[in-house]
Amino acid sequence: FSASSPTVVLFLSLLGLAAAGKLLVVPADGSHWLSMQEVVDILRQRGHEVVVVAPEVTMRIKPSKNFVMKVYSVPYTQEDLKKEFQAFFHFSFEQGSFIERFVKAYQGIKRITTFGVTSCGHLLQNKELMRYLEESKFDAVLTDPVLLCGAILAKHLSVPSVYFLRGIPCGLDFEATQCPRPPSYVPRGFTQLTDSMTFLQRVKNLLHDIPDIFLCDFAFEPYSKLASEFLQREVTVLDLLRQASVWLLRSEFVLEYPRPLMPNIIPIGGVNCAHKELTQ
Repeated sequence: FSASSPTVVLFLSLLGLAAAGKLLVVPADGSHWLSMQEVVDILRQRGHEVVVVAPEVTMRIKPSKNFVMKVYSVPYTQEDLKKEFQAFFHFSFEQGSFIERFVKAYQGIKRITTFGVTSCGHLLQNKELMRYLEESKFDAVLTDPVLLCGAILAKHLSVPSVYFLRGIPCGLDFEATQCPRPPSYVPRGFTQLTDSMTFLQRVKNLLHDIPDIFLCDFAFEPYSKLASEFLQREVTVLDLLRQASVWLLRSEFVLEYPRPLMPNIIPIGGVNCAHKELTQ
């Protein structure tokens, strides 16, 4: 770990003092997994048993000697996945007005959501794998809530969940943890504002909350429907997010604007994509 993440080192050290446990890991693909894998490797070194569940088609999630990997089939190919990931992240490097960037984000998130929900549905329908997970008696679930499949599994298995995240659209992490998010001080995404705003900038920041209503609806509601069908009771997105025992937030306030935190939100800036020293 880099020197900027003493909290994570302390967190993992305390785990090492306890009896080794059994951890179910349900990651998100891409750079999200590169960051989470660093934590998973350390937990395994400290004696914890780790089981990673992932679709058979992934970009970055590969087998390792540090964990048991359980895969399930999905109805898309490696080429399909690569194409969608490239399309999703391409808009991040384009210039344009807020409306143009919002539309591109809308389209990208919609495509990625479709992949995530499809993948999760096939996992939950895999009776053999689900039986294995139910019989394994896990102590906790570590997952990235940007994809809510891990949250659904934690609720089904009735085990504590730890969320490892960079952020969630629409400020759902704030709402789920009842964390203050005043538009006068916390800049919204795409605004390019700072935490020091004029009155008109605060008004602009407030107006940027309106599109979030639409983003949340199509980006996360499919998971609510999937969870309700699987668990056979009404489950909302906030129900899934509120169950987290601990939120490990991959933010570094030296590089980002400050924001309020709740007691179970732990900033772990520095744990990003398993830092590698560059050559000369």
